[in-house]
Amino acid sequence: MKVRDFLLLVLICLVWGYSNVLSKIVVGAWGIPPLFFAAVRFAVVIAATLPWLLPMPRPRWRIIVIGLLMGAGNFALLFIGLQTASPSAAAVVIQIGVPFTTLLSIVMLGERIHWRRGLGIALTLAGVLLVVWNPEGVALSAGLWFVVGAAFTGSLGAVLMKQVEDVAPLRFQAWVGLVSFLPLALATAVFEQNQWASATAIGWPFVGAVLFAALVVSVIGHTSYYGLIRRYEANLLAPLTLMTPLFTIAFGVLLTGDQLDLRMVAGAMLALAGVLVVALRSRPQSPLLAEREQA
Repeated sequence: MKVRDFLLLVLICLVWGYSNVLSKIVVGAWGIPPLFFAAVRFAVVIAATLPWLLPMPRPRWRIIVIGLLMGAGNFALLFIGLQTASPSAAAVVIQIGVPFTTLLSIVMLGERIHWRRGLGIALTLAGVLLVVWNPEGVALSAGLWFVVGAAFTGSLGAVLMKQVEDVAPLRFQAWVGLVSFLPLALATAVFEQNQWASATAIGWPFVGAVLFAALVVSVIGHTSYYGLIRRYEANLLAPLTLMTPLFTIAFGVLLTGDQLDLRMVAGAMLALAGVLVVALRSRPQSPLLAEREQA
């Protein structure tokens, strides 16, 4: 990999990691309703990618389902989880999406699993369990359960995306935004209150957070990653994207006061080692597999 491209990938992972912690600040410290935050974010994505909306990719039903899973479902569950879960714990727990993707590929696509990938799945699960372990046993908080749900919906969308070909990245972003905004807007209107009052109270910092999440993370970050995936095999890029949870943990400690003890470090290393084993044994895949865990 060229040095310039490697530095670009580092910057992308840095942006993704910071975005995870920023999302925690928005829905946690600032008290912005999570469904509202997700809806506004996708509204900006639609505005930015509107010129690429047509023609609609085919098959249409699959694009709609994928958009709902990887957009509305994934981000809504993640933001709800981040209301109470720490970014560091969420960054480790969401790695369970890699075993989810592998197992769903076996069930839905008939792929085979070899012992090395099985070992990777076991290591990932062991790392996640270690992170959520306490002296009384496993304690997966409500927030982390939502993070697990986000990992599952993202993984299911990624597996379905394997069966879709020749969709331009910005066109896919546009349809994920459109498909996601409508149900999120309805959900926040029905289930949440004082959305605009909360956003107005925060003011320009909230506007900046939305623009950063929508434009820098979703449009620029993901599109830049698609450019890299076209030049390099996914087996090379996937392990390097493990920088994202490491950056998330670092920003979590610095910005939100996450507690980083030996148990957390050991669990993170186990989980990331498992992800690395799975990634190194996987065939080149859609770049959207890596996107599913970025906030």
